[in-house]
Amino acid sequence: MDIAGDFLVIGSGVAGLRAAISLAEVGDVVLLTKADPRESNTGYAQGGIAAALGADDSPDLHARDTTAAGDGLCVPAAVEVLVQEGPRYVQELLDWGAAFDRDVNGRPSLGREAAHSVRRVLHARDATGREIARLLWSRVSGRPGVRMIDDARATELLIQRGECVGAAFVTAAGARRTVAAQRTLLATGGAGQVFRETTNPAIATGDGIAMAARAGVRVVDLEFVQFHPTVLNVEGSPRFLLSEALRGEGARLINEAGEPFMERYEPAADLASRDLVARAIVREVERTGAPVYLSLAHLDSEFVRRRFPTIARATAQAGLDLARDRIPVSPAAHYLMGGVETDLDGRTSIAQLFAAGEVACTGVHGANRLASNSLLEGLVFGARAAAVMLQPSTPAVFAGADLRELRLPEGGGDALPSAYAIRDLMWRAVGLLRTHGDLQRASAALERAAASATIAVRGRPCDPELGCVANIATVGWLIATAALRRTESRGSHFRTDCPARDDLHWSKHISDRLQI
Repeated sequence: MDIAGDFLVIGSGVAGLRAAISLAEVGDVVLLTKADPRESNTGYAQGGIAAALGADDSPDLHARDTTAAGDGLCVPAAVEVLVQEGPRYVQELLDWGAAFDRDVNGRPSLGREAAHSVRRVLHARDATGREIARLLWSRVSGRPGVRMIDDARATELLIQRGECVGAAFVTAAGARRTVAAQRTLLATGGAGQVFRETTNPAIATGDGIAMAARAGVRVVDLEFVQFHPTVLNVEGSPRFLLSEALRGEGARLINEAGEPFMERYEPAADLASRDLVARAIVREVERTGAPVYLSLAHLDSEFVRRRFPTIARATAQAGLDLARDRIPVSPAAHYLMGGVETDLDGRTSIAQLFAAGEVACTGVHGANRLASNSLLEGLVFGARAAAVMLQPSTPAVFAGADLRELRLPEGGGDALPSAYAIRDLMWRAVGLLRTHGDLQRASAALERAAASATIAVRGRPCDPELGCVANIATVGWLIATAALRRTESRGSHFRTDCPARDDLHWSKHISDRLQI
């Protein structure tokens, strides 16, 4: 081994940083970051962090909203942990000096977002994730017990005698290195870049899920991919996220004729849950044959620019005034509810390997995540994983998911598709609206690609482009296979050939374990 530490944390988002803060109080921590240490989905989170801190709120009400958004598949114990412990960890951020917006009385200003019953979202203008990342980095940076290794692309979990003993990574110079650790935490974030259209940064290629799957770790609920409904849709401009907080403050979705249309599809109109709004946008585009827009023109323009300065700058770069113009929007892949299966303390199916944040799945989000629960999840479950990593080893206790064994075909041999070709296939066939035929064809093609890429990467482990193809092909195949298997529609998973929710057969979670 090249490097050794008591603990290895892979990833520098909210879950990894919060865990590192606790772990560094007891032992030596090696923290691997894939690119710039501040480049993660955490920094891209605009809307805020949800917690039951308001006078009209309670953990029970937060739990009801979370469970309703999850469409019958949330794990109740995980939801209870999130909403009960969430206020404690948000208060911790406040005590550490988080620069959240305040009301006239000096209390945290609470915003409202879709599918929340009350205002409960703390925010720092429209750059909440960036502020939380800044604060957590300030607590981690310079600690003598933390060794940060930048531009370190983790490529493989090291397993010996059924236990994780560290990981291999590739440096920016293309050299392979290893880290030995008594306990390893996966906090690598999501997999939005598996899809052609996404709000996620370029680094979100599902590396942690792919590494875990190749090591035989159980993954679960991968069919549930959340597509954010309101993403900037201007040709030649980046697919920039337009926060749900915009609609929480009164923004309206309108069609080409300038008509609000959400009430045609959902009783909650613009404040329906993300999956419902995204599909309503698709239906309205199909009905009218024209784009849809987000409009804030009826709101006070100074308030809009003051409340959403980051979004206002992004739309201005696309030639649009957020406060006055119609902003073209369409859905894009945003968040993965499934992931590496863990218990409520971050344990996985492999001893000494833990996971927290978007890479992990406790079942807390069910089939569809409630807005602004993601940063809260990272804080709560990152801290819980660290607490258990400091204790004597005990086995994971899962929530009762069915287990299926998967095997990639041997031999490979197919020509490898490009990363773009895989993303394009995922967007077209495994996107917002799914069918049996599309899923079957995609699953078969991705299985071949994953098998060929897995074999090829063994011979060229330091090739970054090949590693990316292997990871997105593997994760894409797992998502497509899970979506093909679930013959119902629930939450973010919508099958046009099976449009109804089927509680009789599908009110359950399914884990996959890959054998290579």
